[in-house]
Amino acid sequence: MDKPESQGPGGEGRPLGAGFPAASREQWRTLVAGVLKKSGIDPEGAGSEPEALLASATYDGIAISPLYTEEDGLDSGFPGLAPFTRGGRPQGPLPDGWEIRQLHADPDPAAARKAVLADLENGVGALWLRVGDGGLPVSGIREALTDVYLDLAPVALDAGADYRDAAGELLALWAERDAPDSAVTGSLGIDPLGTAARTGAPADTEAAAAHAAGYAARHPRLRLMTADASPVHDAGGSEAQELGAAMAAGVAYLRALTGAGLDLAEAAGRLEFRLTASADQFLTIAKLRAARAMWSRVTEVCGLGGEQRSMRLHAVTSAAMMTRRDPYVNMLRTTLACFGAGVGGADAVTVRPFDAALGLPDDFARRIARNTQSLLIEESNLARVIDPAGGSFFVERLTADLYDRGWAFFQELEAAGGMAAALSSGLLRERVDEVWERRRGAIAHRTDPITGVSEFPEADGVPPARRPAPAGPAAADPRLALPARRYAQEYEELRDRSDAHLEATGARPRVFLATLGPVAAHTARASFAANLLRAGGIEPVGGETAGGAEEAARAFAGSGTGIACLCSGDAVYAEEAAHAAAALKKAGASRVLLAGRPVEEYAAAGVDDFLHTGSDALGLLAGLHDALGVGR
Repeated sequence: MDKPESQGPGGEGRPLGAGFPAASREQWRTLVAGVLKKSGIDPEGAGSEPEALLASATYDGIAISPLYTEEDGLDSGFPGLAPFTRGGRPQGPLPDGWEIRQLHADPDPAAARKAVLADLENGVGALWLRVGDGGLPVSGIREALTDVYLDLAPVALDAGADYRDAAGELLALWAERDAPDSAVTGSLGIDPLGTAARTGAPADTEAAAAHAAGYAARHPRLRLMTADASPVHDAGGSEAQELGAAMAAGVAYLRALTGAGLDLAEAAGRLEFRLTASADQFLTIAKLRAARAMWSRVTEVCGLGGEQRSMRLHAVTSAAMMTRRDPYVNMLRTTLACFGAGVGGADAVTVRPFDAALGLPDDFARRIARNTQSLLIEESNLARVIDPAGGSFFVERLTADLYDRGWAFFQELEAAGGMAAALSSGLLRERVDEVWERRRGAIAHRTDPITGVSEFPEADGVPPARRPAPAGPAAADPRLALPARRYAQEYEELRDRSDAHLEATGARPRVFLATLGPVAAHTARASFAANLLRAGGIEPVGGETAGGAEEAARAFAGSGTGIACLCSGDAVYAEEAAHAAAALKKAGASRVLLAGRPVEEYAAAGVDDFLHTGSDALGLLAGLHDALGVGR
């Protein structure tokens, strides 16, 4: 990538940075080391690369550095050309932006009809119908689509094991509208591997592909099968695992469709891929870019060329990141996810309503979901830029790294016999569970914070009531099925226990904040402790003592609580912590906590546990619930 040149008066042909002295990486490192020292961090331990202390890693082991430069030398080609990293079309999403596709799964056909019409009248361009277990009954498809001009609003089905009946019902509706077969668009969404991933049941890809191929000749514009990797994400898997699973499913469907009589190019053109978009916008952008490049490589090896190697990509915002508590924060999460999907070049995007984790969405939630996309396309003009992330050293590096990790996982699945074999053997479940356990640990220790739940919770907030969503298909084999997990679920279970305790006793479980010393000494740690306790539905009380141990003990004795947490600065702790712990125990405290790093001397004096950044907050909160007699 050439350096940009200025175009202002008198600056023709001059690089933009020509008026500034060149800066070296060594100079930057010196500045980084200076900032680290001022922050109390010794950069000497990192040797000649102090920036390593600012680096982090993804769940795939990809290093996220604080600085990326052109030294990486990455070149992802051009938009619309292989390997399609920068998009499947030269013009990008122009002229109208990506397809706004909204999900409908209401089992009541009349309610679904009303919601579908409202969406289509207010900016939605395509429909995604979940049919069968967990959604609209097959017999309700006709009523739900009564007001839909099918030639203007394509329908994508997600029918699980009911794909035969659902496809027949949808195509019969097309026929009743006197539409020629050549005009039929949308997707049948046949996905036996996705169904197997969710249920643990064996996947019969050959039978599904044979049924799908039977529609190919009559309906040349209809997409037949969907390689849906979202179950991997929904179970807590990593980006590379989702990419590898998508490729393995796509290859399995290519084999099955060509085995059913389609030629390779047509089989590839009849597939759609589904990936998730999360609130981590850069991982989302890079994942979608890497997916297109990976599929281009797969189809290139198969012998396809040119445009035949492009991918039709549907992005749906993450279900795993959604929260039941403080659900309005989900609007922000889905906005970031939608932004990432749009910048990453998705052909179609679905934004989940902010109340999706609570049940069936209401009218307001669906309105916000569709308007999120409309705003990004029409007001923010996001779709008017071709591959906005192209040329970003960070995004290009992250895309390349995700490609490598995703390809490695794809190869592992293929070596195990393919996607169906990896599901039936439990290999995919095992690999996803390994990532989930690491992710769960990070959530428990709040190194992966969840705003409104594990951080800054709305203590007395009551989630809005929604009609319950229908249960999905039952797991045929729970050992093999990829469970749907939400990152916030264990914190929310503690909050549910607290609500039940409040209803039964008239009060929430409480912990007394025994503050020591002046306000300036204890306020930071008292605020930290209160925030952590509220994440588990525990009410912090007290926090008003500014004297010593005896005053704190007297205030505790009159509080009616059974557990106390010492809060102050290290200097005060050195003088008062041991004495205060003993005084609180004498005053009746069954447990004494301390907001700060563990110190052996304090533990010996009676401190039972320590609250600090990086501690196991979830384990601590669960233990406090048990100690306070909060029922399960």
